[in-house]
Amino acid sequence: MCLYAEKPLAADMEEGTKLMALAKEKNLLMGGAPDTFMGAGIQTARKVIDDGLIGDVIGATCAMIQHGPETWHPDPDFLYKRGGGPMMDMGPYYVTALVQLIGEAVGVTAVTKKSFKERLITSEPHYGQKIDVEADTYLTGNITFANGAIAQVFTTFDVYYPSQNYARFEIYGTKGTMIVPDPNTFGGPVLLMRPEDVEAMHSDPGLRTGNLPAYAGYKEIPLLFDYNVNSRALGLSDMCKALRTGRDFRANCQQQYHVLEILTSFEKSSREGKFIPLTTHYTRTAPMKNNPMHGILDD
Repeated sequence: MCLYAEKPLAADMEEGTKLMALAKEKNLLMGGAPDTFMGAGIQTARKVIDDGLIGDVIGATCAMIQHGPETWHPDPDFLYKRGGGPMMDMGPYYVTALVQLIGEAVGVTAVTKKSFKERLITSEPHYGQKIDVEADTYLTGNITFANGAIAQVFTTFDVYYPSQNYARFEIYGTKGTMIVPDPNTFGGPVLLMRPEDVEAMHSDPGLRTGNLPAYAGYKEIPLLFDYNVNSRALGLSDMCKALRTGRDFRANCQQQYHVLEILTSFEKSSREGKFIPLTTHYTRTAPMKNNPMHGILDD
């Protein structure tokens, strides 16, 4: 038997731990979303890292900025209650991608807050109703990884921004920088800048004005894998293939459990005012493989 669920694994670590124990007791195969890391964008970014094109990973920056789902969601109340907030809602995409790209995390340091006590719904059908805010809605902090890399992560429902849902995701290495696509999508682009690209940019007379265009110096990496459009339930298909063949599947509960501890450690760190060491462990799941026929996952 198996269980495949939406993200995150649970609303808190206590619930997550009980689920993990129950799955083990019942000999259940358990896992779930997000599965966007299995798409062409994140998998291409992972290959760039694994092939050493940016050297050793030393850090990352992730940001998800918006002014909240009450402006568009038909029923936004739950996103401000226990288990909600931008870190638990959108953080799973970013943190899952981070552990896929970098590996196991070992601790979190963060500061979080509620900027507004209540929110006014401006979407239908609850237009004009107010929401009492329970979850923190401005969360910023650092994730420390076992390999020494440090990722800065910022999620918020509080900020006015030109884009309704601004996504930023960069990975820094000893030999280059990579811009990773929005981890809530399956596609690209993946952009890479290495030292020789910086030198070439600085030697270009047309780029000496000090007003550089966006992404100047970066080269776009062709997507090297399948599933570059919206492929929700790809993780479920992978689980079904694992049931048939006996191999491991990628969107498994070990990954979800580790991600859940990272997500919940942001508020815990802020509340306790200290570095929170993680108790869960994580091994990256297998990278995707291309199959000659679309829709046929590897054995």
